Amino acid sequence: MTDNAGSSLWADRLKAGLLYCLPHHFISRLLFFLTRIESPLKNPFVHWFIRRYQVDMSEALDAEPANYASFNAFFTRALKPEVRTIDKDAGVLCCPVDGCISQLGKVHGDRLIQAKGRDYRLIDLLGNNSELANTFAHGEFATLYLSPRDYHRIHMPFDATLKYMSYIPGRLFSVAPYTTRLIPNLFARNERVVTVFNSDVGPLALILVGAINVAAIETVWHGLVTPPHRNKISEYSYTDQNIHLLKGQEMGRFNMGSTVILLTANPLNWPTTSQPGSAVRLGQKLAVVPSS
Repeated sequence: MTDNAGSSLWADRLKAGLLYCLPHHFISRLLFFLTRIESPLKNPFVHWFIRRYQVDMSEALDAEPANYASFNAFFTRALKPEVRTIDKDAGVLCCPVDGCISQLGKVHGDRLIQAKGRDYRLIDLLGNNSELANTFAHGEFATLYLSPRDYHRIHMPFDATLKYMSYIPGRLFSVAPYTTRLIPNLFARNERVVTVFNSDVGPLALILVGAINVAAIETVWHGLVTPPHRNKISEYSYTDQNIHLLKGQEMGRFNMGSTVILLTANPLNWPTTSQPGSAVRLGQKLAVVPSS
């Protein structure tokens, strides 16, 4: 290991260690309030943010930062329809977000890969719901990281009908790459929203994982799910409501960067363009449904 690599590792360990001491929910709820203040005073910060994270405003439906009423309105901005193409092939599972592939592949029994040399249990991710864990055991998963510069709305990877949602309380550790390498069971420890659908590829789940500064997770059918933070799991059944979402349709959004975990119960084939570390864009081919 070079001196620079060693210094970087120790710096990452220090940052990860400090995260344990922070009041995650207090910080995030404070940002929830601040990012929703409607004032021109937010404009210098928005311009700094665009420069700092190299946000491509040419893709935004409204490319003028000053037109957004609040920082949150800017952060959850819509894209021009023509800048993302949804792969409509019936045999393609398309990417639900802009971001980067952290990990993907088969669920081995009830274990998913978090990072190289580190895994965690599916049943922990799903809030100890054994029925769901049995459904997705031996299926496929993809963990998709959204950085601050990315588009922060989440869309459907396939036509599907909503069946179930749960809110699972937890911490709000950062989900940056260094924390996924260093903090055990990260995605099963953080606050998250589990959404489960029926589709032509079988059961499908999108898990929206919160993180520090992620002051809100919402869905199109429920609205704001968190905040408020709760101490118990909240469950919602939609089996009688016929909420059907089409491939490419928005299903939810984050405030600030976070992670989406996609689960399928049935096998998928991953193309060479879908590999850990690869940048991905909403609508592109993420996986292929095997021919029957």
